Amino acid sequence: MFPSEAFKRDEFACRCGCGFNTVDAELLDFLDSLRETLRSALQRSVRIKVTSGCRCKKYNKSVNGAPKSLHTTGRAADIQCDRFEGTWGRIAPDYVAEIADTLKAKGLGRYNTFTHIDSRDANARWDNRTED
Repeated sequence: MFPSEAFKRDEFACRCGCGFNTVDAELLDFLDSLRETLRSALQRSVRIKVTSGCRCKKYNKSVNGAPKSLHTTGRAADIQCDRFEGTWGRIAPDYVAEIADTLKAKGLGRYNTFTHIDSRDANARWDNRTED
């Protein structure tokens, strides 16, 4: 059994279909805490969609991932968050990043359409948002 009620292992699987789906327990615990904190802050049910989890080295290269990306070791996830209000609506990635920062995410990347979270050993922050 996967160690999270909110996530399933296949949500983290490499998109190339190779079967790589190992997820770091610290990352999974953090994502569970993030979901619960968002739920509490917004007073609504919240779901987290993993848009990119595990990546084999070949797939990582094909999507122009960093050569030493933590996605290749199952220690990173790119996520989008939604809340239920009759219809699903995206929670702004910037807000998700702010909450993740207060929870002391180890690796935290800000992007226009998603938030990157990882369980690296030392804290890191970066901003890859672009203006439209």
